Amino acid sequence: MLEHEIKNKVLTIGNRKGQTVYYAYPKSQQKLTNKMLIERIVRETSLSEGDVSNALISLSNIVCDALKMGMSVDLAELGSLRLVVPSKMMDTPEEVTVADALKTPKIVFTPKQKMRDAANSVELSIDRDTVTKADGGSTGGTQEDNPLG
Repeated sequence: MLEHEIKNKVLTIGNRKGQTVYYAYPKSQQKLTNKMLIERIVRETSLSEGDVSNALISLSNIVCDALKMGMSVDLAELGSLRLVVPSKMMDTPEEVTVADALKTPKIVFTPKQKMRDAANSVELSIDRDTVTKADGGSTGGTQEDNPLG
């Protein structure tokens, strides 16, 4: 479950300047740590903890090497990683140089359908008992245990 709390802020620009608006903001999200991931893979396979850890380290090294070479990486059922380098619009062809036109490379992850379906099936909720006060503090609310751990 991805739980949200209600926060508010006073708008400082636009047609609604000075108006207090309310919005849903995600509470601290549960995290599946590397240790938890390794333990889960060990339970679901015949691999040892060391084998899984080494495989994840190797995967990281291989992905980094591929990205450094400008390659995209297919991660099977997870999806794929690729580099995108945005470019600034220039007035003349001569101005289009690596130093002036190209921005910082970004890594884009494109999930496969199975992952998109998992994301779309997450249960969403808004904790109406928790409303952020004007001073930034909040009232009420609890955090559930991690169901994957």
